[in-house]
Amino acid sequence: MRPLSILILAATLSLPVFAQADTGGARPIAVVAIENEAAPSLTVDQPLPGPLAKGQVFIGYRTENIRIVPVYGKGALDVSPRIGHLHVTVDGAPWHWADASNEPIILVGLAPRPHKVLLELADPTHKVIASKTVEFVVPAVAGGQHGH
Repeated sequence: MRPLSILILAATLSLPVFAQADTGGARPIAVVAIENEAAPSLTVDQPLPGPLAKGQVFIGYRTENIRIVPVYGKGALDVSPRIGHLHVTVDGAPWHWADASNEPIILVGLAPRPHKVLLELADPTHKVIASKTVEFVVPAVAGGQHGH
């Protein structure tokens, strides 16, 4: 009886692997290497109007065909599905920061005036794959205080 139960268990545990072979157009499964992956893309939203009226900038974004994770270096180029992170530059500053949180970009304390935020989708070696710029105006807030 024991060999039969092991065979049944092995067959049961392999079902998810066979089911992953054809995703039928669904999102890539993170544990299966994908050949000929589609190109990564970046979509960036305008800041949310409610917080912006209070001087707080919340910029949402989405990526396709790449996962945002805090993994860096040449060895990570072979990971499938692809992984990467964002470079964030505010108002053309000569520096940027790397963001791998996969959460909205949140900026507070910007002066009331027009601003530009450049979001660059980068591979694990910091090579830029795609970029989008979002422009907005931080309004003057009553009392001169920006909420945090």
